[in-house]
Amino acid sequence: MDLRFMERAIALAIENVNNGRGGPFGAVIVRNGEIVAEGTNQVTSTNDPTAHAEVAAIREACRKLNDFQLSGCDLYSSAEPCPMCLGAIYWARPARVFYGGSAADSAAAGFDDAMIFREFAKPPRMRRIPMEQVMRDEALAAFRVWKEKEDRIAY
Repeated sequence: MDLRFMERAIALAIENVNNGRGGPFGAVIVRNGEIVAEGTNQVTSTNDPTAHAEVAAIREACRKLNDFQLSGCDLYSSAEPCPMCLGAIYWARPARVFYGGSAADSAAAGFDDAMIFREFAKPPRMRRIPMEQVMRDEALAAFRVWKEKEDRIAY
């Protein structure tokens, strides 16, 4: 861990607010002591609800490293990752994650993700946005094709 990278993530978050680009979140991805990518929250400036700092940094780092995994990388985030970013982090597989503010700190600033975590625990049909499974048998064809593909790249 190197606190210089956390300082950078926090500085990005503050700059982002001051520049009017989005919420108070910044992220930095580091490998071998060098910054590979940075990201800031740009949800409101891009009208993209997935444009969170961690996701932006992950996308940029993967593009630069030409890999869909961030093996050997550390992610520094100005705040504890939300559920979406947490999922992206697990898929990207960095070595470690360091964060500044807690989820409670984010909630106190108006960014409360607790509802989403509660929704995960509910059956799909009981969620705030009801979900219903349809055409399961037909959808399984995609998984059969995937399993039969000899040159597939597992992830």
